[in-house]
Amino acid sequence: MLLRLIYDDVLAQAAYLIGCQRTGEAVIFDPERDIDRYLTLARKEGVRIVAAAETHIHADFLSGVREFAELGARAFVSGEGGADWNCRWKDKKSGEGRYDVVELRHGATFRIGNIEIKALHTPGHTPEHMSYLVTDRGGHADEPMGVVTGDFVFVGDVGRPDLLETAAGVAGVKEPSAKALFASVGEFLKLPEYMQVWPAHGAGSACGKALGAVPQSTVGYEKRFNPSIRAADGGEAAFVRAILAGQPEPPTYFARMKRENRDGPAVLGRLPSPQALSGDELAKRDLAGKVVVDTRPWASFKAGHLPGAIFAPIDSMFINVVGGYIDPQQEIVLIAASDKLEQAVRLLVRIGLDRVTAAIDPSQVEAYARAGGELVTTPEIDVREAARKVNDPQTFVLDVRGEGEFAEGHLPGATNIAYTRLSAELAKVPKDKQIIVNCKAGGRSARAVSYLQRLGYHATNIEGGWMAWEQAHGAG
Repeated sequence: MLLRLIYDDVLAQAAYLIGCQRTGEAVIFDPERDIDRYLTLARKEGVRIVAAAETHIHADFLSGVREFAELGARAFVSGEGGADWNCRWKDKKSGEGRYDVVELRHGATFRIGNIEIKALHTPGHTPEHMSYLVTDRGGHADEPMGVVTGDFVFVGDVGRPDLLETAAGVAGVKEPSAKALFASVGEFLKLPEYMQVWPAHGAGSACGKALGAVPQSTVGYEKRFNPSIRAADGGEAAFVRAILAGQPEPPTYFARMKRENRDGPAVLGRLPSPQALSGDELAKRDLAGKVVVDTRPWASFKAGHLPGAIFAPIDSMFINVVGGYIDPQQEIVLIAASDKLEQAVRLLVRIGLDRVTAAIDPSQVEAYARAGGELVTTPEIDVREAARKVNDPQTFVLDVRGEGEFAEGHLPGATNIAYTRLSAELAKVPKDKQIIVNCKAGGRSARAVSYLQRLGYHATNIEGGWMAWEQAHGAG
């Protein structure tokens, strides 16, 4: 049996290529939308991807299962969870006709060559969630080697059961979902301890609250040391309280991902190819209605950037920023170094931001200005100046950390809106006041300030954030 993990460091997302080397066939689990890299890996390994399967309707990225179905692969999706959370794109094949889609029920099996896959309904994170037991029949095994757990069991955590309510807006479902998750954990505890656990996410994902940075585990290890699973020892009520407590605020784009993955992500086909522009050429372009995504360092951005640009370095926050601050219908102009451009484009299309039409190298920003292009600055103050402003009635203090961080200490009079939720809660931010923005160290707030500036707010970043404030003034 062939097993390969393909990991997206920015989304902390794992896909799994599992193949039968004897027959040369393979299946891909939980692929992202830019599937060319999975096809390249399969060719390198000497197998052909004949099937694609997903564990559930994802909230953090667009699934690539439909892309594989477009190429003729068989798609395996969940048939559990009720009609509201079943696949709605089965009959939407490009041109005409239906895809080869199999809706799996609990206990159903299928084969990829000599590899047997058994579907287990493991609801809780989502109603339709499936896990997959993998048995290498070609190697004469009669028991599974491991389980593809998706967003059910992670290393050190389990999938959060609140997203349908907190991200997708389905009221009153987080407690019932947590109870369903408790029952699924009970079934997980019955699995053999030797079995490997292959989860869909690692540390940094917003699909849990305490995911480990180890990519894989075993059932036995998670039984012993996974705090969320151990919480089930106290019974259902204790588990529900523990699993719902302290969940981070979900990014605003999650609701769109849930809807598009259920109804069918638009077929991508190939990556966008943004037109490479010089600074002179960009200065002649009409950027009205477009959004500039600037991936340069903060020092460069605040010293001078294109009007309305969003500060979005390519790091673990990139997806949350562009997903929360950009509408899919907007055209995007990227400012990114040539060695980072393809990565940026891939990250954008993974959440359905496909209209990447132009790009310039950071070195061309000065040329743009020399050609008459406008540059604007972003104000930033230190904590001493912030201390003089916080009590001014014309100042609005905005803290863009998570709710838990905010509760542990914050600037006097601050209002808390996580940077991932800012676009959904703008009504709380006054346009007739000076907005000073902080986070832990200044990174999240810098991104939020660029977004507020784009929308016409008078926003200023606090250099060093809460850490600098504590050092200078003590906890608030």
